[in-house]
Amino acid sequence: MLKGKLGWRLLLGTLLAILSNQCVAVFADQRPNVIVILADDLGYADVSAYGGKIATPNIDKLAQSGFRFTDAHSPSSVCTPTRYGLLTGRYCWRSPLKQSVLGGLSPRLIEADRATLASFLKGHGYSTACVGKWHLGMDWELKPGKQVTRLGIEPRDQVFNVHYDRPITNGPGAVGFDYFFGISASLDMVPYAYIENARVTELPTEDREFFMMDDREDGGRTRKGPTAPGFDAADVLPMVTKKSIEVIQRHRAVDGQAPKPFFLYIPLASPHTPILPTGDWRGKSEINPYADFVMQTDAAIGEIMAALRQAGVDQNTLVIVTSDNGCSPQAKFEELARHDHFPSGPLRGHKADLFEGGHRVPLVVHYPKSKLSGAVSSQLACLTDIFATVADLIGQPIPDSAAEDSFSFAPEFTGAAATKPIRDHLVSHSINGSFAIRQGNWKLLLCPDSGGWSDPRPKSPKAANLPERQLYDLAADLGERDNRIEDQPAVAKELLELLRKVVRDGRSTPGEPQKNWGDVNIRD
Repeated sequence: MLKGKLGWRLLLGTLLAILSNQCVAVFADQRPNVIVILADDLGYADVSAYGGKIATPNIDKLAQSGFRFTDAHSPSSVCTPTRYGLLTGRYCWRSPLKQSVLGGLSPRLIEADRATLASFLKGHGYSTACVGKWHLGMDWELKPGKQVTRLGIEPRDQVFNVHYDRPITNGPGAVGFDYFFGISASLDMVPYAYIENARVTELPTEDREFFMMDDREDGGRTRKGPTAPGFDAADVLPMVTKKSIEVIQRHRAVDGQAPKPFFLYIPLASPHTPILPTGDWRGKSEINPYADFVMQTDAAIGEIMAALRQAGVDQNTLVIVTSDNGCSPQAKFEELARHDHFPSGPLRGHKADLFEGGHRVPLVVHYPKSKLSGAVSSQLACLTDIFATVADLIGQPIPDSAAEDSFSFAPEFTGAAATKPIRDHLVSHSINGSFAIRQGNWKLLLCPDSGGWSDPRPKSPKAANLPERQLYDLAADLGERDNRIEDQPAVAKELLELLRKVVRDGRSTPGEPQKNWGDVNIRD
């Protein structure tokens, strides 16, 4: 018999867990469609529901009729590692990529035996598609004696080292996607050509570049390289929207019955550079081209939602809208500030940084059957958690060797009773490979600087005489200005030990320690 307070707590916890699982199972019986829309470089406060000045009525509508998180994070403050984490439910620093991002010609990053959200859902009867920016590597056939950078952006002298006229292997199709249409990496990286499944749709026979911001010389230009004759960077957002809608239309309900459920991953290339709003969107915000591009991106999301309604599948579709990291300085912060718009809101830093502005992102969840409307959660969440959330929603267990850093937030938006916080802690990673760990309100940064692009930049004079580590109480100091490392050594030590454990165990979720976590060194 259970005795004392501990026994009653165990019993109560068990009963609540059963009720939670039963509630989630109700949703699992409906076999929901799943759409994940990942904006590129959209800042935390670039969405007006999060306090920004740019009009984003479509994302706001999803939040008003659904659920939004105020303390959600990308696992990294840059592109590639966040995408790896979202699809695998695993921190990317456990992979061979320890810092920075891949290029458009980089080989496949996701390991051959690693489960992804796509392969998991495909194994449970889902049709799977990815439309948009991949940026996780794919294997182009190299010309004899040539090479491309494996874990970084290829230099100019490598951009013609591949056979663009031959099939690509180990792309999205190799990690669980039935269909892919999009571009290989960021829209400022070569090649400038669309890929459908395993081939470019038009050979990149030209050598071109694009303005980084709407015909403005002060914004610079993209990397120059192989470009398909019919390719225009400004057309990518409309094309991704069009192709996403086509996928939805293929799953249209017939006589009130939809075909098998589908998973559609839409990693947008916007509002990342090149910042190229088109048509009537140019000047629409009356702020600057970046704000125009955010508005056009929001409108694209509205078109996708309209397509769901027209296909008759909107009432049984989970839609998640989020961003891969914070806003880039390419947005021209000083211009935005003149209109009282600050992409990071009250947060310090921006894209690439270990500060909150680098990785705290908007996260909006819309699922009509949850019956929640306009709900807001302050729970700590991470984009790696999408894997476990979807698995929870469809009532299927995750193999012990998969999604090692994924915690389900399904109870938050299904209305099930949550027995504990979504996650106890969070590991963050910056562009130069610096680590931070968060538990409760305390956040420890294992660097004296931003770890990225904002001041104090790594190895800059401003960072030279700063303490080697930073410790912030986010409850009292969300702007991360009061470094408590000197007066709270016990807190810092405890967080450091927790980080070491997360690294050593190869996972942050309960389960058997994993041995394939790679070479990660957390120094004293």
